[in-house]
Amino acid sequence: MTVPKHWSLGAKLALVGAPFLLLALLSSAATLWVSWQLDGGAAAVNEAGRMRMQSYRMALAVGTGETSALGEKVKEFDRSLALLRSGDPERPLFVPWDDSVRERFATVEQDWSNFRSRWIDAKPTVLHDLRSETVAFATHIDALVTAIESHMAHWTAILHLLQVTMLAMGVLGTAVLLFTGYLFVLEPVSQLKQAIEKIQAGDFDARVERVTSDEFGTLADGFNGMAEHLQSMYRHLERRVAEKTAQLQEKHERLESLYEVTALVAKATSLDELAQGFAKSITRIARADGVAVRWSDQSNQRYLMLAAHGLPNAMVDAELCLDKGDCHCGATSDAPGLRVIPIQAMSQTPLQHCAKAGFETVVNIPVRLHERAMGEVDLFFYARVNPSPAERSLLEALTSQLASAMENLRLNALEREAAVAQERHLLARELHDSIAQSLAFLKIQVQLMRAAVQSGNPVEIKLVLEEIDAGVRESYGDVRELLLHFRTRTNSEDIEPALATTLRKFEHQSGMKASLAMQGQGMPLSPDLQIQVLHIVQEALSNVRKHARASQVWLDVQQQPAWRFEVRDDGVGFVPNNDQLDETHVGLRIMAERAQRIGAELEVISTPGQGSSIILTLPPSAHPMPMIPMLRPDANTVVPGALS
Repeated sequence: MTVPKHWSLGAKLALVGAPFLLLALLSSAATLWVSWQLDGGAAAVNEAGRMRMQSYRMALAVGTGETSALGEKVKEFDRSLALLRSGDPERPLFVPWDDSVRERFATVEQDWSNFRSRWIDAKPTVLHDLRSETVAFATHIDALVTAIESHMAHWTAILHLLQVTMLAMGVLGTAVLLFTGYLFVLEPVSQLKQAIEKIQAGDFDARVERVTSDEFGTLADGFNGMAEHLQSMYRHLERRVAEKTAQLQEKHERLESLYEVTALVAKATSLDELAQGFAKSITRIARADGVAVRWSDQSNQRYLMLAAHGLPNAMVDAELCLDKGDCHCGATSDAPGLRVIPIQAMSQTPLQHCAKAGFETVVNIPVRLHERAMGEVDLFFYARVNPSPAERSLLEALTSQLASAMENLRLNALEREAAVAQERHLLARELHDSIAQSLAFLKIQVQLMRAAVQSGNPVEIKLVLEEIDAGVRESYGDVRELLLHFRTRTNSEDIEPALATTLRKFEHQSGMKASLAMQGQGMPLSPDLQIQVLHIVQEALSNVRKHARASQVWLDVQQQPAWRFEVRDDGVGFVPNNDQLDETHVGLRIMAERAQRIGAELEVISTPGQGSSIILTLPPSAHPMPMIPMLRPDANTVVPGALS
């Protein structure tokens, strides 16, 4: 099989330009050769002209008898004649020989031989014919010059012809090269440019015709392939854009739906509000004709309708509570995902309200949280529908948010209930630890008062009345103190404002001067730790107000390396195990119990006549484990169990 030969663009241009280049080289060589011939002929003409002058000089020397310079002139004429005969390539100088020039040159040589033998060698005395022979000799030399010039005129004509020929070849070669360049280069480039402009204008049908087999042919094939690929891509571009747009729209709607339900979950404060809002939202999102949101009991045997939207009133009233098995809506399935139930194809059940209402399809979505069924959402459609995988995923995600919201509402309710119970327990403990003790003391004093009245002892009656009055006053102070404690709130980030407020209230109630000093920078305390610390500080201030008889109180707070609170006073102080402290003074015991609950260390230091200090040191951990307070029993330390 013969493979066709493909000429490249460079080979074509070289093939077209090579003949013109060869002709130009030949013409240049011929022109140089003719010019060289003309240069040699011109030098020969000059040399022949010198011979004519030399002949006149020799005739003048013979006529005047100057024989001394005649020999030198004869030698010079011989050299010129020999130079014309043999030429000189270095000058260059050579005679353009032809028949006429050879004949004229032979005549000159003959004349020179005769002239030399008669007038120079013979040395005649009679010079009558010297002039005429000299003129004839010079005339023959002129004839030689004329013959040479005639030959040179022929070479000059040839030179002009070569120059005209070169000019014509230059013009012709330029025209041929321009045409070849247009045919092989400019025309393909122009076609390619036009095709590119069409592509830019959106005409993907543009093609470049392959008319050559050179590089432009390969370029045309590549361009046509690219245009075809672009056309193919453009054909599918709108479809792909439509598909991507649909996908983006679907994702946008999905995000909007999730955001809408998330906002609903965040704002809902009750289960009814949550269910009603979710029913309306999912009706619009799923484009359902009716929606029922049902809650299931712990055993999944009964389903209570929390909310309905788009359903007939008779159907809602009849299905407010469904027992398991009464309808497909209230039937649990092993499959955890969404179910599509064709109503017309359902097996006969006691309840057929959805079929009577004209619905064709029910989409059942279980509401699950941690694999536990909490209820279901039923979507009713008048047409036969089958949700796509994306729609199934969206609906399941929405019901998952509903399940989380329902669980959060339940946990919030439990948390509020626990908070109320805890607050009641705290109030009961405070009453038991303070007012109840005082009331028990008053009860004893009332019995003593009854005995004193029966005995009629006025002194004892007066003493008992004084004790009762002191107990009532102390109970009144305890009530005011509790009200102060319950109204005090700490800051979520810093306990300093609450401590400052407590000291201002203490100054107002007791008339004592109180100072607060904060040292260092530490991590903020958690709210539960803050409230316990604040209660301990308030109890310490209450003890100062009741027993210390001080004029000034200091509260020093150190935040690093651990939180440390110290309440100091300049009161009377006390001695450990003093008999004056009885069980009715329970302030230190209450503080010790609070410190034990938060895992802190409570230290009480007191010296009679020099005041007292109560030091509370918190553990370094953020969530301390409960621990027994460690009180150092030294000479100035009181163990809480031994103090009232």
